[in-house]
Amino acid sequence: MKLYKIVTIQHINASVEDCWDFFSSPKNLQTITLDNMSFEIQDFDDKRMYQGQIITYTLKPLFGIKVSWVTEITACKENEYFVDIQQFGPYKLWHHKHFFERTQDGGTKMTDVVHYALPFGILGRIANQLVVKNKLKSIFDYRYNKIEELFNSKNA
Repeated sequence: MKLYKIVTIQHINASVEDCWDFFSSPKNLQTITLDNMSFEIQDFDDKRMYQGQIITYTLKPLFGIKVSWVTEITACKENEYFVDIQQFGPYKLWHHKHFFERTQDGGTKMTDVVHYALPFGILGRIANQLVVKNKLKSIFDYRYNKIEELFNSKNA
């Protein structure tokens, strides 16, 4: 199994508590996801992130094909980090860590680390080279820009 890694670091002009308030709410996932992915939460218990939480949603990540995704929050420490893993979905493995650190200027350094693997062996590797890694880059670029707009723009 070939394992891939994505790391994103972003400085946010908001307190760790304000960042946590936003990012620990599954409802805000749709806000930071590309519109053309048709992201829709199907079920969650309407609570802030906590260890053991299950979130189910549908989205259209590639070619307009609708897929179901089930995420479990496997670790969570308020105002510091949470980890989500795919229990069911398009990846062979999806492990996403979110870290929040106070900065000296009163803002927050947010670090995302994603490890993922695709099914289908060599075909999955080819798909990653041709399509998947570029799609993930566009998803994380959109997310980065949306967070800039929400937290770091003069209008925020």
